Amino acid sequence: MGKSLEYERFFLKEYTHWVLFLHQNQCYLGRIYLLAKRHNALDFFLMTEEEKSELFLLGKVVTKALSNLFQPDIFNVASLGNIFNHLHVHIIPRYKESRYFEGMQFTDNRWGKNYSPYDYNFKTPDHILKNIHQALLNVML
Repeated sequence: MGKSLEYERFFLKEYTHWVLFLHQNQCYLGRIYLLAKRHNALDFFLMTEEEKSELFLLGKVVTKALSNLFQPDIFNVASLGNIFNHLHVHIIPRYKESRYFEGMQFTDNRWGKNYSPYDYNFKTPDHILKNIHQALLNVML
C-alpha cells in the first residue's frame, strides 16, 4: 500500500488486517472507513475468519470512540465496492439533531432515511477536518 498524500492525511490507525481512515466527506460527523490490507480482498462474504474477527472487534472500538466524541443516535454500516473495488467498510454515525464541532454545525439531512445519497459536495474546512482527525486519534490510542 503506497503512502500517498491522501493516505497520510486521512490515515488513523493500522491493525493486523485493516487500516482505519477518516472519510474525507464529513457531512456525517465522524464518518470513517476500514480498508482491508489483503491486496486481493474484494468481496465482503469472502473475507477471512481473521479479517472478520478483527473487523467486528474494531467495529466495537470505533463505535465506542465515536459515541464518546460525538454522541450519534445510531450507526449505519456499509460495504459497497461500487466506486472503489476493494474490501472496505464504512461506519457512518447518524444524528437525529445537529451536532457542533469547533463551532461548525453538522446536520444529518437524511435522518430516518438511507444515508445515501449524501451531500457529495459537503466541505469541511481543513482546520476542522484536521481537528476531527486529531480528536479520533486521541480516543483511538
